[in-house]
Formats: sequence, structure tokens, C-alpha cells
Amino acid sequence: MIKPLSAAISCILLAAASAHVHAQSAPDAVQNDEDRSEAPVDLDRMIVTGTRVATSIDKIPGAISLVSREQVEHTLALTEDATAVLARTVPGYAESSQAMSNSGETLRGRIALRLFDGIPQGSPLREGNRNGTFTDMGLVGRIEVINGPSASEGIGAAGGIINYISKVPTEPGHETTVVSRYSSQFGTDSAGWKLGLNHAYLGDDFDLLFSTSYIDRGISYDGDGRRIGMNTSGSVSDSEARNLYLKAGYNFGESGEQRLQASVSNFKIEGKGNYIQVEGCRYDPVECPVPTTNTSERGSIYGSKAEINDFQQVAVNYSHGDLFGGTFTADLYWADQAMRYLPEDGDDRQLVKVDENFNEDDRIFDQSEITSKKQGLRTSWTRGDIFAVEGLQLRTGIDLVQDEAAQRLALTNRLWVPPMEYTSLAPYAQLTWDVGPVTLSGGIRHEDGELKVDSYTTTPYRDEVFVQGGKMEYSENMTNFGAIWRISDEWSVFASYGEGFGLANIGIPLRNINNNSPCKRVDCIADLEPIIVTNKEVGFNWRGDSAAFGASYYDSKSPFGSSLSVDPVTNDFVMTRAPVRIKGFEANGEFRFNERWKMSGIYSRIRGKTSYWSSAPDGSYGAGGLNKPLGVLDVNPDKLSLSVNWKFVANGDITLGATRLFDRHLSGSDVREYDGRTFSSEENTEGYTLVDLGVNYQTARFGKFTLGIENLLDKQYILSWSQVPGWQNYWAGRGRMVSLSHTITF
Repeated sequence: MIKPLSAAISCILLAAASAHVHAQSAPDAVQNDEDRSEAPVDLDRMIVTGTRVATSIDKIPGAISLVSREQVEHTLALTEDATAVLARTVPGYAESSQAMSNSGETLRGRIALRLFDGIPQGSPLREGNRNGTFTDMGLVGRIEVINGPSASEGIGAAGGIINYISKVPTEPGHETTVVSRYSSQFGTDSAGWKLGLNHAYLGDDFDLLFSTSYIDRGISYDGDGRRIGMNTSGSVSDSEARNLYLKAGYNFGESGEQRLQASVSNFKIEGKGNYIQVEGCRYDPVECPVPTTNTSERGSIYGSKAEINDFQQVAVNYSHGDLFGGTFTADLYWADQAMRYLPEDGDDRQLVKVDENFNEDDRIFDQSEITSKKQGLRTSWTRGDIFAVEGLQLRTGIDLVQDEAAQRLALTNRLWVPPMEYTSLAPYAQLTWDVGPVTLSGGIRHEDGELKVDSYTTTPYRDEVFVQGGKMEYSENMTNFGAIWRISDEWSVFASYGEGFGLANIGIPLRNINNNSPCKRVDCIADLEPIIVTNKEVGFNWRGDSAAFGASYYDSKSPFGSSLSVDPVTNDFVMTRAPVRIKGFEANGEFRFNERWKMSGIYSRIRGKTSYWSSAPDGSYGAGGLNKPLGVLDVNPDKLSLSVNWKFVANGDITLGATRLFDRHLSGSDVREYDGRTFSSEENTEGYTLVDLGVNYQTARFGKFTLGIENLLDKQYILSWSQVPGWQNYWAGRGRMVSLSHTITF
């Protein structure tokens, strides 16, 4: 097990310096491969996520989504929401929450590992659903998405990997880009604006990227012209966001095969505190015959603090392109995050237990705050033609991480989730063998982790139970193997098997222990057991001169999985640990009619099931069968997204896009033989279609002008995950928003 992580890191760095291959160093790695094969390489078809070396996606046996800079910029023309581009371009990604939170935003029905330049964001210990908003999207050059569990990246990648890669200097010398944006829904206080600056320098051996931005957002309105309620997990409405980023790299050594790079990122989004939420009501023939969604009104709660999402990250990267005949790479990083949520006056936040003797005059508001920090080292050594076998590549390394997290009630300074620390040492090895038109791959990763939790006392709502702290050991071997056959220059088919390892948001079971809990010691809480996911997948890709199409089918299982539901008493999220199985089909395609017209689309259908009950702690009965459909909190409805791009002049284009989420009706039931108890569930969600429009026009002297209209038809709708009853979660989606952006580079 790891002792102080810093000591381990120092030893490794003294033994051999190494670094992670970032997008800007990918061309060098590609060139080496090109020299051997004498085949042209399309850099737009290269990926470094999950492989840590530049690899053609035609050699990766799995469904890969590459979100281009063009796609990122098109979404930014419509909205500054950080995850909106994924909802529009990645088939298995759920709808955007349109909030500071990414609640319900799963990838293929599971939590994905989000990376920024290869560095993990968020914490596996206490998933606060805030790891989707960590930088200014205007800084992002592209996004790489590997769908399905990935043992190569270790903890937290049960649903896949989403790596946001920062822009890189492309033009020799200095280049400065200034971006300004104004948006409005033409309602009171709905205006927002942005001012951003990127400065890049590219020299012979040195390059630098500096980026800063400020975003001011007004309040949001729905399609009916009614103010949208403030999201209890944090709204982007009525907020300010500041971003500061600096990255510098230096190439040295013979032929510049070595590179040292350092980056610093500081991002903070903070509520302005001008509005408070007014709770709506769902339809009830007696209590609420006329349903209304949550709304906002001017005001503030006395003593409350602004909701925040605060990310800080420092990374040092070193690479050697010819170390013992291979490429040696690593990332040394430190990251810190603070998440504060809106004030709430629910029963679970009171100073005393709410019962028949509770005096409502004593009811208080309090604010949840999660803090996490991590440090780690990710290493990789890759060499081709290993063991003197042509086409056989070995990639191996060791990853170390130390992750800490805790949750408190900030206004009264009370502990809610105790300090937790997870340390891990994970060696891995991966072999890839090119045998003519076939690429075979297989590997193993060993996760050796330890969880430490301090002793603590639960809140009055949970009976003020004392829980004995302790340790839990995690030791898992995760394997993967697959094959891809490039049948011709146009067709390829693939099949793969992969395993992923994760922790099930362990802060929730820790804070929910009460007098009725069978175990009040950390070392015997069943919900702290890991989630092991296995995924089988088959698919194909076709790529012609003017069109491309791909599709895949997957079957994902976790014997002791995790799913979310809403407690009917507290209306809060509760976690269920039981078997989970998710199956899905997804497809994507593109067709170019001619040089001026292009059409693209994605489709996904996901279905999941779990058990109504898990195994009894005393072993008196086992888990139920897979008879409970997974709802919208875990698995998003069927999705179809289409877009048409028309280049109406040489320096201007128009993109019209539409995204459809379909209706879905789920129901299930089961009977437990042990005690004859009957379980049942039903969930109905109503679909909707949103249409967006973007227009770009590039002038010769005055830069580029962009008009973006989100929700062009001003559709009134309820967000899918908000259609499920829960604690103050009845929110409408955003109505029509018009934005005008200007970009100039000099």
C-alpha cells in the first residue's frame, strides 16, 4: 500500500522522468508510426485518451467519439453550458442538465471518468455531480470519448472516459484571439455576456498558451416566459464564472525528443445571489390541480453563501520519445475542488431531529459543501516491435493517486460526511498486435487501493449515531481484450471485452447510517464495496469518400452495481446496491452532399435493469432478479440528434440542428419469496424536440461574427430527469436564447 504519495512520486521521478502525451505532442508520435508504415495518417482520426500514446481510432476495438473543435465552437455559439456539446454529439450521453450540476448526465447509463488534459476531475469518494463544469469551454480544442468501462484509466471509468483537451498553439510566433459574446432571452435580467482572451506562442523549441475569461449570466426563462427556479444543486443562471489557464512547454534533447510541460488552471463559477427559489407543484387532483414548475423571485436567504464550483489544478508533464527504444511519459498533478450548494431547509439539515415535538419556529436553512483534493502520478512506457515481433506493441506503467474528500453543512459548520482518503497503486500492461488488417489487443490492470474513513457522528435526522472509522482494502485485477478487422479501406468491424472499477459514491451510505442500520463500523458497510463493471461490445464502421456510418451494440453488467432512486419520505436521493445490467445500441453517421452541404446524426437506445432489493446483510435472502427497470436518473431516454450545415458562401455557414428525446414508459414488479413482500415501480417521461440555429460569417478585417439561437422554436418542456418526483426538482428547460458572438485573431 502507498505510504506518503509524495515520497513515492519523488522516487519514481528520480528513477526516470516521464510524462503524458498531450494532443500537441501527438503529431510527433504519429510521424514515427507513419515512417514505419509509409501510409498517410489523418490526424483528426487520432486519439490519445485511454491509450496515452497517439493511436488511430481504426486500431481501437470500441466505439469512439471525437468531438471536434468545430463542434465545440458550434455549441458555444448557442450556450456556454459545459456539457451541452456532449449531449448533442455523443450518442450515449444523457441530456444536459442546463445547470452547474451534471445530475443525471450519465454515459451509457453509468458515471464516466472526466479528464482535463488527462487529469481526473471530481472525486470517486463523494460524487457531487459538479465535475462537468471545470473550465471555460472556449479553451477546449477537442473532446475524446471512449465509451464503456476502461481498465486502462483505473478508478471511476465504469461508464467510459471523457477527456477535454485544451487548445494548442498552431501558428509560428504570437497569436492572440479575443472573444466577446452577448446573449439574452429578452426578459428582465436575462442578459449575459462573455469576454475571453487566448494568447498562443509557438517557437522552435518553446510554446505557450495563456487563456482568461469572464462570463456573466442572467436569470433564465422557460418557453412560457416564466423564470426558471434556481437548481438546488447549483444553477448557471444568475452566476459569474472566471477562468485563468497557463500552459508552457519546452522541447529539448537530440532532435527534440524530450519535452517538459507545466500547466496551471484556476476556474470558479459562483452564484450572484439575486434570486431565491419558489417551489412549484406537480399535478395532484386535490393538492395541485394546476401544476407549476419551480420559479425564482428576487431576494436572498439571510446568512446564506453563494453557491460555487471552484477548481484548481497544477500539472507537470515530461516525455521522452526514445527511452530504451520506446516512448516514456507521465503526468504529475495536484488538484483541489470546492462545491457549495444552495441553502435548503429540509428535515435532514435541522439542528435537532424533526418529530412530533419539533417546533417549526426552529427550522433553519443550511448549505451543503463538498471539498476534495487529489495528487497523483500517471506513467506510461510504450515500445513497438517488442520481443522482436513485428507489429507487437507493449504499453506499461504504474499509476498512483491519493484522493481526499469530505462534506459538511457550511452555515453551522457541522460534519455531514466524514473525511475520507483513498490511496491507490495500479500497475498495468497492454499489448497490441497488428497482424495485417487485424489488430489484436489485450491487457490487465491491478488496482491496489485502501480507503480510510474517520470516526464520526451522523446528523440528528439520522439519529446522531456514532460510526466507528476504519479502513477497507480493495484489490482487483481488471482485464480487457478486443480485436478490430479492417476489411477494406472503407469497412471495419470490432469486438471487445472490458472491465471497469469504481466506488459507489460512498459519501451517501456513510451519511445515511441510522439506528436501524445493521452495521455502524466502516469495515462492515456493504455499500462501500466496489463496483466492478464488465462490458461486451460489437460494432462496425464504414467510411467512404463522402459519407461515414458506424454502429455498435453493448451489454454491460455489474454483479453489485449502484443505482439511484428517490426516497418517498425524504425526497432525497438514495443509493441502491444490487445487480445492474445495461444494454444499448447506438449509431452515428455523416453525409456530404457536396462541398457546401453536410448532414450528420446520432442515435442511441439504452435499457437497464436492476433488482428491487439487494442481499440481506445476515444472508437470509439473496438479491432479487433483474426485474426493476432503471429510470431516468440512471439511463436516459432514446435520443436522436440531426444537424445540417450549409456553406452559403466561402466564408460563411449555417447549421440547423434538432435533438429529440423520445417518450418512455417503464414498469416492473417482483415478489420476494422470503417474506412475500411485493415490489413495483412505474416511470413515465415525456419526450421533446429542441431546434437550434447557428450562423457564422468570417470577415477579412473585422473577425468572425456568430449568431446562435438555442431552442429556436421556444419550446416549453420539462427536463427528463426533472420529470421524476424529488426534492424541489421540478424544473422546466430553457426557452429561446439569442446570442451574438465576435471572434478576432491577430
